[in-house]
Amino acid sequence: MSFSKAMKFNKFIYALVAVAMMALSAGVQAAGGGGLHDSVGNDVADTASLQRGVRNYVNYCMGCHSMQYVRYNSVGEDLGLTDEQLINNLMFSAERTTDLMTIAMPPESAEQWFGQTPPDLSLIARSLGADYLYNFLRGFYLDESSPTGVNNLLLPNASMPHVLWELQGTQRAIFDEVEYAPGFTRVEFVGFEQVTPGKLTPEEYDMFVRDLVNFLDYAGAPEQLERTYLGIWVILFLLVFLLLSYLLKNEIWKDVK
Repeated sequence: MSFSKAMKFNKFIYALVAVAMMALSAGVQAAGGGGLHDSVGNDVADTASLQRGVRNYVNYCMGCHSMQYVRYNSVGEDLGLTDEQLINNLMFSAERTTDLMTIAMPPESAEQWFGQTPPDLSLIARSLGADYLYNFLRGFYLDESSPTGVNNLLLPNASMPHVLWELQGTQRAIFDEVEYAPGFTRVEFVGFEQVTPGKLTPEEYDMFVRDLVNFLDYAGAPEQLERTYLGIWVILFLLVFLLLSYLLKNEIWKDVK
């Protein structure tokens, strides 16, 4: 290859790298500029956490978000709650424990008030993932240009207001412009600055959100614990069957050389 052709080839490679990096930068900015990537570390086998989570959901989320695929009595049975506890603590609009966890807000009115109908949360954890929900509920920050007065790090221009602001307080997001390649810069999230304190400490608020997300994770697949236990027995059966098959194979082929 001649020197001129080598130079043209190198320029072509540099151009491809530059385009790829620009596309990557655009993708990062479109996703909200990066930022929170913490793992929720939830455990749907933690019954106490699930009990706190359903309490948090009913008190702070169920005014707008339904769970049309979940019944109160199923939650009570799985979480060790009696019918009396369900009626006194969770059922504020339902009449029977066999009712679905729906809300009274008409979808048309919700769309008029909020710009769109708040989604049903029955399968939200299966759709978006528990980690995403955990970081989303911790990612609200003050934004005067937003109609709700806040924005979200993971979902920019979200129409949902920060309904947990009294618990978390208000915070300001800090961004910084960094150069990731010669001549190319992007805005990256640096951290949050607390503006007004909430009723909960940051650690208590994280635990509050973790319990809430834990319940949403459970609601998306209530049978997942049973499925996990069944899977363990299936694996054990296959291991025993494999051992018996191996012994049988040796017995059948022991005289074959």
